[in-house]
Amino acid sequence: MEGFCNLLVEYGYDRDAIDRKVEETWQLLFEEHEATRIYYPAGEDMGYMLDTGNLDVRTEGMSYGMMMAVQLDKKDVFDRLWRWSYTYMYMTSGENKGYFAWSCNTDGTKRSNGPAPDGEEYYALALLFASHRWGDGEAPLDYGVKARQLLHDCVHNGEDGIGYPMWNPRNKLIKFVPNCEYSDPSYHLPHFYELFALWSEEADREFWKEAAAASREYLKLACHPVTGLAPEYAHYDGTPNDERGYGHFFSDSYRVAANIGLEASWFGASEWMRSEVDNIQAFFADKEPEDYRRYTIAGEPFEEKSLHPVGLIATNAAASLASPDGPHARASVELFWNTPVREGDRRYYDNCLYLFAMLALSGRYRIWPPAE
Repeated sequence: MEGFCNLLVEYGYDRDAIDRKVEETWQLLFEEHEATRIYYPAGEDMGYMLDTGNLDVRTEGMSYGMMMAVQLDKKDVFDRLWRWSYTYMYMTSGENKGYFAWSCNTDGTKRSNGPAPDGEEYYALALLFASHRWGDGEAPLDYGVKARQLLHDCVHNGEDGIGYPMWNPRNKLIKFVPNCEYSDPSYHLPHFYELFALWSEEADREFWKEAAAASREYLKLACHPVTGLAPEYAHYDGTPNDERGYGHFFSDSYRVAANIGLEASWFGASEWMRSEVDNIQAFFADKEPEDYRRYTIAGEPFEEKSLHPVGLIATNAAASLASPDGPHARASVELFWNTPVREGDRRYYDNCLYLFAMLALSGRYRIWPPAE
């Protein structure tokens, strides 16, 4: 597959150095580098992504790892992660039937019987890409079948009176969790939904088209018009939801900028996307990473320091794909290029966002369509 912008090359970075850095980042996260790794093989044919700060396995990380693996043609790792997910996290009964338990121990026992929708949407697209890139195999490696079933359940759960859908059926917005009525701006992936509209069950394709449009409008409401900052949790009207203390710009929020960058890489940037990226990069242009903090979306700092400064550097760099000629785009990418992957207990989230940014900026985070 060709045709995806390699912004690093456009900015003058050496192509061979870029390729080496992509492969090196994979190795640091997925191979035996104890200070940086987040992937661990399990048994003969499974593996998991460890949240090194909380010492659990999350659908977020598992689905992220699968997306990374399919992008880099690492089928063995993909299949190991998917087998672990399907064996231990997939729920076959109760109100969350058809979803994945968002947190498990490393032995596979569940810490939670509830899902987190960002995991489901990454699982679904990673599985579709795997089906297109490698072809379907024997269950549970019948990737396309599993993806379409998951997308069906995300839309239709609750229609029989049991459970809840992951998207609100009226406004077409993704929920924070299925049984509550508010959202998380970083969960909104309209570029994923455009592809679900092509490859999901035919009866649901119009829903996904509408969901893509609804999410694009929602992000305009949730992101501050001057700073570009989004809250971690937000009501359906876009206003911050601070009922549990998550109404400010903090760890979840970082992903919004990277999501916008990837959408621009896949489908082009709107004027709002360019302006949003320029605003958020301008907000951080005069701040040192060691002083990144929690902020109100208007930009007022708290005393609390960022838990994941490397992740924030990475997402702000990936955002440059939406505004490559913006006033702070090159500087954001240069800061990222010169920042190593993170070591230590908090490395999991930062290093996930780091590899995603490397893939996106190097043109390696691609749409994989069905084989012709």
